[in-house]
Amino acid sequence: MADTLITPLNDSFVDFDVLGLVDPTTFEVTGVSHYAQMVREARRQRRLVDGGLTDWVIIRNRLSTLGSRNKRLVGAGIEGLSKQLGFRVVEGFAERMVYREYFPRGLTALDEIDENKLGQRSSLAHGAARDEVKNLIDALKLPIDERGKRRAAARAEWSASSDKPLDTHGLLTD
Repeated sequence: MADTLITPLNDSFVDFDVLGLVDPTTFEVTGVSHYAQMVREARRQRRLVDGGLTDWVIIRNRLSTLGSRNKRLVGAGIEGLSKQLGFRVVEGFAERMVYREYFPRGLTALDEIDENKLGQRSSLAHGAARDEVKNLIDALKLPIDERGKRRAAARAEWSASSDKPLDTHGLLTD
């Protein structure tokens, strides 16, 4: 089984700089940058030590919902480096205000959102955010072993019963 290294990357050349060097005129990738070199060396060492593989996934975040020259150029650079460095590219989250609304309330896009929790009605943006999270989880293709399945089932059971009062019948005596 391969381990997975997930590197979130905001969709800008400021963040891209940790992966690759870019010619400022042509936007062509001219080299591999410090973080990518470090990951490449760590993956190589892992293979030498125990033969293990590391699935490296770059997640493009804060994507513009509109097509732009920057989005296209950053995407082309990431795709080019993915072939050279052997990582997968996955689209993450768009730049959405709903993520900022969730955070201070301790919510995620996967939580059931109602007017009481959020202070407003759920909108199309909430549904789009939920779809983005589900798509990201599917795209990661993370391995789920038996232990992970048991933990997920226990979390689901706890979540389903967390709103119910504790059953103390038979625990307390008069």
